[in-house]
Amino acid sequence: MPDPTDPSQPPPPPPSSEPETRSTSTSIGSPSNVAAAIACIPLIGGIIFYILEKRDSFVRFYAMQSIIFGIAWILISIGCALVSGLLGAIPIEVIANILQGLWNMVTWLIYIGLFVIVIVAVVRALGGVRWDIPYIGPIARKQVEGSAP
Repeated sequence: MPDPTDPSQPPPPPPSSEPETRSTSTSIGSPSNVAAAIACIPLIGGIIFYILEKRDSFVRFYAMQSIIFGIAWILISIGCALVSGLLGAIPIEVIANILQGLWNMVTWLIYIGLFVIVIVAVVRALGGVRWDIPYIGPIARKQVEGSAP
C-alpha cells in the first residue's frame, strides 16, 4: 500500500461535479453533442459537418439526417407553393382566395411542425441521444453506416 504522504506520488484527481459529456470530436475539436446540435441546422449545417467530421459517427449521423431533412423541407416547400398556385388558378376568384387562404394556414402549420422537429433534434443531440427523425433517421443511419471507413 503506497504511503499517502509520499511526495513522489501524484495526488488523486478531484471528483467532478459536472455531468460527463460525449467525447471530444477529433476532427473538429468540439464536443460531439455540440457539433451534432449545430449539424442539425437543415441542409447547410449538415453538409458542413458531414464534410468536416470524418471519425465521429454521432456527428455524422446528425449531419446526414440534417441533409436529408433539408432536402425534404425544400421539396415540401415546392409542393406547398405548387398547390397554392393551383388553388389560385381556380376561375372563380372568391373560391380561389378562400381555398388559397386555407391552404396558406395549412402550409404554416406544416412549417411549424418542421421547425419543431429541428428543435427536438437539437435538444436530443445536445443531450447526447441519437434520435431518429421518423422516416429520415433510418435512411441517414444506413448512409452513415454504409460509408464508414
